[in-house]
Order: sequence, then structure tokens, then C-alpha cells
Amino acid sequence: MQQSLPQDPLDDDLTDFAPRSITLDGVARTVYVSGTGPAVIVMAEMPGISPDVARFARWVRDAGLTVYLPSLFGRDGAYPEAAAGAEVLERACVSAEFRAFGAGKSSPVAVWLRALAALAHRECGGLGIGALGMCFTGNFALTMMLEPAMLAPVLCQPSLPLDEPGGLEISPGELAAVRERLDRDDLVVRAYRFEGDRFCTAQRFAAYAAALGPRFEPRVLPADAANPAPPPFFSQIVDCPHSVVTAHLVDAAGEPTAAARDEILAFLVDRLTADVPLQ
Repeated sequence: MQQSLPQDPLDDDLTDFAPRSITLDGVARTVYVSGTGPAVIVMAEMPGISPDVARFARWVRDAGLTVYLPSLFGRDGAYPEAAAGAEVLERACVSAEFRAFGAGKSSPVAVWLRALAALAHRECGGLGIGALGMCFTGNFALTMMLEPAMLAPVLCQPSLPLDEPGGLEISPGELAAVRERLDRDDLVVRAYRFEGDRFCTAQRFAAYAAALGPRFEPRVLPADAANPAPPPFFSQIVDCPHSVVTAHLVDAAGEPTAAARDEILAFLVDRLTADVPLQ
């Protein structure tokens, strides 16, 4: 079970989250939980649960929701340095849990995340749950729609597969099942990216739009709205506008990234607390 072990003054100790070891389908992972109200699963981007990822999770919690923050890779709470982050990325790319290359198939870890979604709904109640994925985990919020409790998927800069800019990291059968569910239950998928993002491209958003039709609601932010001084992993390894609600977010009034953050929080709250029965 991974724990937050601060090794740098810029690390986040995550002490306002309750770390839980949760075993699903025979696999145990640490999940950091905080808040009250309907559940939202926040899945970290590369290289893990950074201080910026934890900051976004706190915004979700402070909006009146229970946040579940699973540890999927990296050192929990670590400030994203370049060399250490690159090592995490390299390990994840060859891990059997993730499918970093090749379109048309889903990552095996998505099955565990769907089980976490069902558990979170049982624990928190309410109409259903939301999920937000970022970068490496961006598409997982879409595949989690195969869990009936999932109501509010948000895809932030979905970057897999890394080798196909217009590819989708989901099997055709699962994609068809998700589209059928979106239509049947009158749900939508929110998605965010920056112009000029080399990992989440315009071609990828076009592929989502072709597959999901009007159920796909994209938001594209101008490249110059990105934080110009992100942590080293993002300035040196990512090296383009990328992380909409974390490393490249500018938390100031009138900033497009802050507006995107507020829109996402409102979407989650509205969808999970509206007086509409879970279908």
C-alpha cells in the first residue's frame, strides 16, 4: 500500500485525506478519501498524485462532494520533478495495467476503477457518482460509464494511445455500449484540452465527436491561457500546454483555466445532486 512520504518541502503530505487500502477484484490499492456528499473519483495524471492534483481534489471536496483519489502510479504527494517523473512514465508505459500504445483497446486497470465506482456509490449514496481523468487516465472516465452508477464523466486532456494522435483508448464494443448508455440515460461527456497540446490533439477530440455525437461536449482552451511556469516535469518532459485543471491552471479571476475548473465543479454538482432519479 502506497503512502504519502514527503521528501521535499514542495511535496503534499495529504494529511487532510484518509488513506484507505481498498481491495477490488483481488487487487489492493491506496485510495485517499475526503469530504461528504455524492462521490467523485479523481484520477491523477502523470507522474502521480502531485500537489496540484491534490489541490483539484480539494476543490471537488469543497464543492460538497466526497472525493476518492486512487493511487495508480508514482509517489503519492510528490512534487513533479523532471527525472523522477520521467521514470514513472516509463514504468507505466510498459505496465500490464495500462495500455499506453495502440488504439481500440482499454487499459485493464479500468475494470478496477469501475469496481471502485460501484463501491463509492454504495458508500456515499445519492443519485450516482462522477469521475475525472487526466492525461494518462483521461479516457478512464469514459470506460467507467459501463458502471451504472456513473453519471458525470469528465475527460481532461486524454492522452492515450500515445502513438496515435487520433486514436481512442477503448474497444469498439465498449465504445458502442457507452454511446448507447449516454443516449438511453440522456447523459453527456465533458472533455477539455489546450490548443497546441501534442498529447491530446484536435484529431483525438474529432474521433470522440465522431463516436459519441452530440453526447460529447468538448472545450478547447487557448494555448496562451496555460500557466507559463509549471513544475519541472511539465516544463521539461511534457513541454506544451497540457494540464487544464492542475499544473497549467492559473487560479485567478478571469483566467480561462479557472473558468474551466469552475465549470467542471458545477457540472459535477449539478449532475450528482439534481432531482433526477438514477436510470
